[in-house]
Parts: sequence; C-alpha cells; structure tokens
Amino acid sequence: MRDTWPLLQARAFPQIERERIDTLQLNLGYLCNLSCIHCHVNAGPRRTELMDRETMELALAVAQHLKVSTFDLTGGSPEMNPHFRWLVSAARARGMRVMDRLNPTIIEEPGYEWVAGFLAAEGVELVASLPCYSQANVDEQRGNGVFESSIVALQKLNALGYGRSGGLTLNLVYNPNGAFLPPAQDKLQADYKRLLSDNFGIEFNELFALANMPIQRFGSWLISKGKFDSYFETLVNAHRDENLANVMCRSLISVDYQGQLYDCDFNQMLKLPLGGEERTAHLRDLLNAPLPRKIGVAGHCFGCTAGQGSSCGGALA
Repeated sequence: MRDTWPLLQARAFPQIERERIDTLQLNLGYLCNLSCIHCHVNAGPRRTELMDRETMELALAVAQHLKVSTFDLTGGSPEMNPHFRWLVSAARARGMRVMDRLNPTIIEEPGYEWVAGFLAAEGVELVASLPCYSQANVDEQRGNGVFESSIVALQKLNALGYGRSGGLTLNLVYNPNGAFLPPAQDKLQADYKRLLSDNFGIEFNELFALANMPIQRFGSWLISKGKFDSYFETLVNAHRDENLANVMCRSLISVDYQGQLYDCDFNQMLKLPLGGEERTAHLRDLLNAPLPRKIGVAGHCFGCTAGQGSSCGGALA
C-alpha cells in the first residue's frame, strides 16, 4: 500500500501553539462494535487495545493538578472498556464535565443495555454519530442495519431526557460519506432537525459537521479509489487562516489507551508525538512539567482548517 505519511509530512502547515488545557481527550481503546469506512482510528470488533484502571487514575490526578474541567471520552466505543463506568462516576464525583463520543448502536448491543440509563443518571453529555438522516447513506458508510439501530437508540435517549429543551445534552455528528467537505453546518442542522423530528420524533441539541481525515481506514479507502491526491488538494486549497484561532488542539491534549500524549486524536493515530517531538510524552509528565505549548502539525491538519473548519465541536466558522 502507498505510504501517505511522507506526503502529509512534506506539506507545510502553519505553526500554532497551545494556549491552555481545558480538556483531556481520553481514547479508552480501539474496540468497537462497528468497522466504519470513515474511521480514522481503524476501530473494530477485533481490536484489543483498552485503557487500564491505573492509567485512568493517573488521568484523574493530572486533571486535578492542571485544573482541567473536561474529560472527552472517545474510542472505539468507549463504553466497551470494562472500566468505563468507574471512570465516569469518579470524574463526575469530582465535579468534572464528561463528554461521551457515542456510537448509538452500542445501546442496542446485547450486554450493553445499561448504557443509556447510566449516562443519563451521571449527566454525561453525548456526542452521537449519525452520519446522515438517510438510511441508505448511513448503512453504506457504517453497515447494514446501523441506521435503524441508531434511530431506536436515539429515541431511547430522548425518552430519558436527552436532546429535549432543558434536558440532557445530545449532539449529533455528521461525516461525509465520500471524498468531499461537509456542507454548511447550520443548513445541514436545520435539515437534520426537521427530518428526524418529522420521520422519527427525534430531538437533539446541535449538529457537528466534521471533515474526514485522509488517514488510517479512510486514507486507505481514498487510495483504493484513486482519490487520495484530489481529496488532499481539496483540503489544502480550502484552507482558511482564520480557522487557526479555534482549532481544538489549542486547548486540548489527546491521551491514548497507554497514557501517551498527543496534540489531537488524529496525531495520535499517526503516532506524531506531542509538540512534534521525537520522544513521546506520557500523562505522568504533566504532573511535573510546564504547559506544553508547541503543537505538532503536518498536512492532515488542513482537514481542520478547510472551508468552515472542523473540530471535535463541529464547524469553526
């Protein structure tokens, strides 16, 4: 397979620095009940990498030391980590904001019937993947039956108070199902709200429109379709300098399942260490070191600054 890293590394991206650390984004492991085409993590049912309890305890200590207010939990399916409930409860008991990047179909998996009720009881904010309001598009990207299962799960979350006025936060995530940038987030959100409400009675708070990164599984798909170069140039040509001020890495540090540190989840998947340094830093380093300001960048970062911009919280502009 063609190695895309030299191309990503060779394309210069503006140097940026971290201003603060508000969020630790913890990747609890690559185990997932789905294997989606767009997944930049290569997550799936056969992955065995999972964060252990000791690393979670260290993350809590770092959060307290640095006065970090938010745990952003991702995967894989974070809920498949056997220590997930312990971590969430421990963080919430400390008054932390906890976000769960939820694949809603996990709620429908045997053995995970507890997920929805637990998340509601702990007041966890949800960021749930629903890459389209069309069954055909979702099933093409994520597998047959995923759309139907997702709809049932979202209805259950609504019944628990998620996504409703004055209730618990339920945000949805859109990913393109091809080699193109997301449409305007505000217009797409209006379409989502109207169609999901009219067709399924589903309510949610906000829609996050995310660009697909040309790395890992999606990068391999681009190569197999002969679209890598054209998509990469689309990202580069759509770059907007004004998006640099709001990229997520300015206030976030990504932590892999072993406790190693990266500037974002995408850098984690590329094994580009914190600050672009040769040595990979670890959570324990944050207990005895000043704020790491330098951010490691490469060509894939254009995926965050292209067009309306893209981050874990959706569009930047």
